[in-house]
Amino acid sequence: MIYDTHTLVHLCSSQEWQQSVHAGVHRPASLTESGFVHLSAPAQVHLPANRLFAGRTDLLVLWLDPTRFADEVKWEPGVPSDPASMLFPHLYGPLPLAAVVTAEPYLPGADGVFVTPRRPGVA
Repeated sequence: MIYDTHTLVHLCSSQEWQQSVHAGVHRPASLTESGFVHLSAPAQVHLPANRLFAGRTDLLVLWLDPTRFADEVKWEPGVPSDPASMLFPHLYGPLPLAAVVTAEPYLPGADGVFVTPRRPGVA
């Protein structure tokens, strides 16, 4: 699969985001646990959202400019149930706040299912 790599996204809770703003950098638990920050292309973010955060209403989608990352991004396989050709971006370092273009609520539909989010400023 080919994805737009000019914009990437990251999911976090609104509480995690507030803590990151206060700290000046976003260091999710995955950075310590796995050594990287889980990212997605906008067209694929609904997959981890539904797998990990089903029905939650406290999520934000952070729209990112990867040219502002200080650390390397590697496109790597997700979980075994993802299509074999699908790769996810992983940032091997903390997520700098300067890379966050905008943070918007990411809510599931009435059925509790997340869908592909709309880019900021796109109707």
